Order: sequence, then C-alpha cells, then structure tokens
Amino acid sequence: MAKYAMVLNYKNCINCKACEVACKEENGILLGANSHRIWVGVNEMQGQYPTLSIASSMFYPSQCQQCDNAPCQEVCPTNATYYDKNRVVQVDTNKCILCSYCMVACPYDARYVDNRTQTVDKCNFCSDTRLERGLKTTACQATCPTKVRIFGDIEDPTSEISEILRTKEYFMLKASIGTEPKLFYLK
Repeated sequence: MAKYAMVLNYKNCINCKACEVACKEENGILLGANSHRIWVGVNEMQGQYPTLSIASSMFYPSQCQQCDNAPCQEVCPTNATYYDKNRVVQVDTNKCILCSYCMVACPYDARYVDNRTQTVDKCNFCSDTRLERGLKTTACQATCPTKVRIFGDIEDPTSEISEILRTKEYFMLKASIGTEPKLFYLK
C-alpha cells in the first residue's frame, strides 16, 4: 500500500491558476466555479507605505491536508468520509447527506458543497481519476509551470517526495492540533 502525500514549494507559486484549472478539468467542475478542491490564496500586504511587507510569500496554494487524524472523518454520521487503502481521505457521494458536519470540523476550510452532486467534496489527490488510471501525479502537479507541487508515496524511501522530506526543512499547517496533515510546506 502507498501512503500518498504532497510537498508544496509555495514560494515558487506565481498565482497563474494552472493548478486550479487542471483540477477543475480533471474533476468536471465548471471553470467559473468559486468553490473547488484546490485554491491559491493571496497574502495581504502588512504595514504602511513605504515600508510594506508580506508574510513569507505572496501566494500560498492549498487544498485538503489529507490528515492522518482527520476531524472530518471522525464527525461524519454516515461514514461518507473515509480512508481508502492508501490513507487518502475520500467522500462517498452515495452516503453523504449534506449535514455539513465535516465542513465545520475541518480546521483547514478545505470542504465545499458540490452543487452538481449536492454533496460535500474535497481534494482526493486525483485517486479516482489519475491514480486509478495508473498515473503517478495529480492534475495540479502535472500542470504547474513552476513545480510548486511534488506528489508521491512517502512510504517509498526512493521516491522524490521521501528524498525531499529527508533533506529539506518543512512545516505543516496547524501541526499543533494533532491532525497529522500530509501536505508539507517547504521553508
């Protein structure tokens, strides 16, 4: 079994939105939709002119953190949110009753209502599309012109992601709350 994760070299992000477009295309989401599986946030300027600054990087790509201790999974009353064989947090749209408990429980605000299916949705590392077809990358990684995202199996010591996590400094969002996210941000 694999244990998929993603490293984000977020300082390389130029906010071109190629990752968002690729994700929407891969998952059949309308290009104009505001809610979707991944997004690129923009840090606000701090201070006053002429001494303005920004925190670390102007742009920060994000998505479901694929937590090993996912609060969204714990609160789901119908078990619509579950872990697949590769520990990817999934949503079974046949079981989702749109109660939105998972949306409230997610500390990363990574859940949204998919108006097409009337269920709650989130990123699933393209496991039902690209990975199922035998591809080894997510749509967002494959399209990124500045190589912000590195995806792979962290259980495989020879994988690129394992090598990066062994040799580079990184942090996880809200690591102190114990969700054990599998998105790693390079320092």
